[in-house]
Amino acid sequence: MDIKKLEDFATQVRRDILRQVHKVNSGHPGGSLGCTEFFTALYQGGIMEHKPEFNMDGKEEDLFFLSNGHISPVFYSVLARSGYFPVDELNTFRLIDSRLQGHPTTHEGLPGIRVASGSLGQGMSVALGAAQAKKLNKDNHLVFSLHGDGELQEGQNWEAIMYAAGNKVDNIISTVDVNGQQIDGSTENVLPMGNLKAKFEAFGWDVMEIEDGNNMQQVIDGLNEAKTRTGKGKPVCVLMTTMMGNGVDFMMHTHAWHGKAPNDEQLENALSQNPETLGDY
Repeated sequence: MDIKKLEDFATQVRRDILRQVHKVNSGHPGGSLGCTEFFTALYQGGIMEHKPEFNMDGKEEDLFFLSNGHISPVFYSVLARSGYFPVDELNTFRLIDSRLQGHPTTHEGLPGIRVASGSLGQGMSVALGAAQAKKLNKDNHLVFSLHGDGELQEGQNWEAIMYAAGNKVDNIISTVDVNGQQIDGSTENVLPMGNLKAKFEAFGWDVMEIEDGNNMQQVIDGLNEAKTRTGKGKPVCVLMTTMMGNGVDFMMHTHAWHGKAPNDEQLENALSQNPETLGDY
């Protein structure tokens, strides 16, 4: 595994994120920047067996569901640069009649998008349905999902988490982006989540942690470890600690850039910290 190549890919994705939200002065750069390594690992690092020749049936391949859909800029960038649709379509982010809406939707038929995820808290339920369908179809592939830590304040998550363990849905790997920030402030100040590891374990999940979700090697190793834990009677949870706004110094250590676009000067500063590696769209 060429970690430097993956890191370069992630750097270009950060540029894509920044340029997308800047162009329309709208979007969510903070969480997107924090999850670049995760998405890069999934789609470029050999973690997920997927097919750019997209089919909504999703048979005989691993599936991914993004629950915290507002971080669509990172998802769109990685899908485009993984061959799902033309990279220059990133120019249409959040424009009227674009397939790249602020929150992913399915009716535009954008390859790679399997579920609309504008409303928080629903992704776990959808992913579990897909995982159970794979079991019924004797399809041994895995289902991956991503959730925000603040998103876990939505009660539907915990119903799904309880259901998954109660029904031994052991072909799912649900990752929680633990960045400690949400739109109104830190999760600790808005609504403390307590010990997430203990909570998931109490609900019957196999829980592991990635200490630095912005370290490509740790993300690759952690997700590969998670895959070895599937098929053993328990759903798998990965608690991945990241930095919101990672890679742009003035966006880090704060919730302020959860849903705010950089101005021209800020964009120039941010891009200078993330040099072009694969070519801008």
